[in-house]
Amino acid sequence: MSIVNPFKSWLCDKARPTPLGTWLMAAAPATAEALGYAGFDFLVVDMEHVPIEVSDLAHILRAIGCTPADAMVRLAWNDQVLVKRCLDAGARTVMLPFVQNADEAKAAASYTRYPPEGIRGVAAVHRGSKFGSVPEYLKNANRDICTIIQLETPEAIEHLPEMAAVDGIDALFVGPGDLSAAMGHIGNIAHPEVQALIEKAAKDAHAAGKPIGIVGPNTEMVKRFIGYGYDYAAIASDIAMMTGRAHDWLSQMKGEAKPATQPTAAY
Repeated sequence: MSIVNPFKSWLCDKARPTPLGTWLMAAAPATAEALGYAGFDFLVVDMEHVPIEVSDLAHILRAIGCTPADAMVRLAWNDQVLVKRCLDAGARTVMLPFVQNADEAKAAASYTRYPPEGIRGVAAVHRGSKFGSVPEYLKNANRDICTIIQLETPEAIEHLPEMAAVDGIDALFVGPGDLSAAMGHIGNIAHPEVQALIEKAAKDAHAAGKPIGIVGPNTEMVKRFIGYGYDYAAIASDIAMMTGRAHDWLSQMKGEAKPATQPTAAY
C-alpha cells in the first residue's frame, strides 16, 4: 500500500486536460461525496471561510475519498500547527492563504515537510499514513504532499517570481475575490485592472516554471482564465450552484426575473 497524490501528478502532466474543481462551502460530507461523483477532478475543502474544524475535515475527506475526485484543503491560515493537524488528518494537497512574500512561502513549505526539508511534527500513527499501514510513509511523505500558496494582493503578485522559486512550493493560486478588494474593486473581479493583473500572474508563473490555479464564479469566467494560461481552475461552489439553480427554477415557476444579486466575486 502506498500514497500517491493524483493532483500533484496532474500538475506535471501537460498532455492532460486542465483539472477542474469546485469549492465546498456547505461543510457537509454528503455534498462533498455527491460532487465527487459529478465529474470534478478536485474539490476544495474551505477551512478559511467555512466553520470546518479538523475533526470535520476528516469526515469530509473520507466522503471525497470514496469518489473519483481528489481533495484540496484550503487552511484558515499559514500556521504550523494547523498544517500539521490537517496533514495528519489525511490532507495531501493543502493551500495556504494570503502568502505575501518569499519568507512566508518558505514557512509554508517548511510546515508541510518532515525534517530535514521542513519542520512538520512526526507522529507514527494517524489518518494521513493510513494509521501506520503505509510502508515508509515518513520517508516518502515529503514527495507526495502538494503545497500551494495563495496570492491575494497586488503585492503578492509582485513577489510571485521569488515565491515561485522557493523549494517545496509546488503550485500557486490566485484568489480573485481578495485581489479585487485589495485593488479597490471589491466584488468585481471582471474589472479590467483586476483581469490584467490576473493575466499577468499566469504569465509570471509560467516564466517561473510553476503551475498556477484560480477560481471563477461561472464557466464563462473560468474559460477566460484558462485562456490566460491557468493550469487548474475551480468553478464556483456547491452553495453557489445550488442557490443559482434554485433561483432559476423559482423564477421560471413564478414568472419573475432572476435576482440581480448573483455572485460576481470568487472565493
